[in-house]
Amino acid sequence: MPRTPRRRTSRRVAGAAALALAGALALTGCGSGAAGSANSGSAAAVSKEPNNSPYQGTPLARHFDKPDLVLTDTSGQPFDLRQRTAGRTMLLFFGYTSCPDVCPTTMGDIGVALQKLPAEEQKKIDVVFVSTDPQRDTTKVLRTWLDSFDKDFIGLTGDLDKVKAAAKSLGILVEDPVVNKDGSVTSSHGAQVLAFLPSDDKAHVLYLSNTAQQVFAHDLPLLAKGVAA
Repeated sequence: MPRTPRRRTSRRVAGAAALALAGALALTGCGSGAAGSANSGSAAAVSKEPNNSPYQGTPLARHFDKPDLVLTDTSGQPFDLRQRTAGRTMLLFFGYTSCPDVCPTTMGDIGVALQKLPAEEQKKIDVVFVSTDPQRDTTKVLRTWLDSFDKDFIGLTGDLDKVKAAAKSLGILVEDPVVNKDGSVTSSHGAQVLAFLPSDDKAHVLYLSNTAQQVFAHDLPLLAKGVAA
């Protein structure tokens, strides 16, 4: 998938428009064979307002609650997302391990940016990857894949209906995986990363597909400190 530098934008995602944007704008078809297709929603979902945020990601006017989600982590144990990440900065991304493009690129960019932080600041940030293809993303598969980016990344897998409901609560669309004739798998899912702040455990900043690694590098120190968006 081609990557282009992302300029700092003056857009603020406002109120109900945030839900429309998150749900429609970044639905990406990731295939385990040929590159998937991408569908875009209306650009009118973005409210162009002055943005005085210190973040280069897009600040959200509506602050989404963490999903009420319990899945299985890569050690095979139940993981309550709200309880286990309470009072901590969290980056949340929905995707799957056989995705050839946006998923590994996004996780890789976050991993590189995170490694630039001092160790103490790294410990303040949870990066959570929720599988949209739980039938193939076993705990072992998920752990091996995440380790290639950062051994501290949290991987969750389990009931797809729960995953879809959790994503929907954030305005992110996740569809059932499709097995193609050649045996490859395509899973269409929103390609956004949502950043939750420790002050209220709500999502304050949105990162769309193809966000540059430099943007994460700029914003992660602010997120680690819990700076308001």
